[in-house]
Amino acid sequence: MPRRPPLVVVAAIIERDGQILIGQRRDGGRHARQWEFPGGKLEPGETPRKALERELDEELGIRARIGAEITRYEYQYPGRPTIQLKFYRVREFQGELTNRVFRQIRWESPQRLPEYDFVAGDVDFVRQLALRKPPGRHRARKAGEEGSEL
Repeated sequence: MPRRPPLVVVAAIIERDGQILIGQRRDGGRHARQWEFPGGKLEPGETPRKALERELDEELGIRARIGAEITRYEYQYPGRPTIQLKFYRVREFQGELTNRVFRQIRWESPQRLPEYDFVAGDVDFVRQLALRKPPGRHRARKAGEEGSEL
């Protein structure tokens, strides 16, 4: 049986004054109180950039200029279908940043990001950001699998 294409999830690496915006998920849902980058799932007919524009408006009340894709890779949480994560750089946006969906949001230096409890699908990428590795591609892997290829 042919493999279904993975669900595409987009995320923004919003940068300001050398820091990156992160959000902590609220209590009660999947991955409660874990940290992530703003973004979300593509809706039918959306391009990744349009989906990210929509998500940033819904989550933070901003109109963002979506920059270059930083990286993409596939990840599979236990018992869940594979997702493809796509990370985009955002250096410019309009509007007052307003937390609409997170428990809290925070600006943090890339080097300190590994100190936060990020959702498992973001952990290797967070490590690479902290090391300021050049953008690249990860290979597909499953939860709990070690290593990363950039």
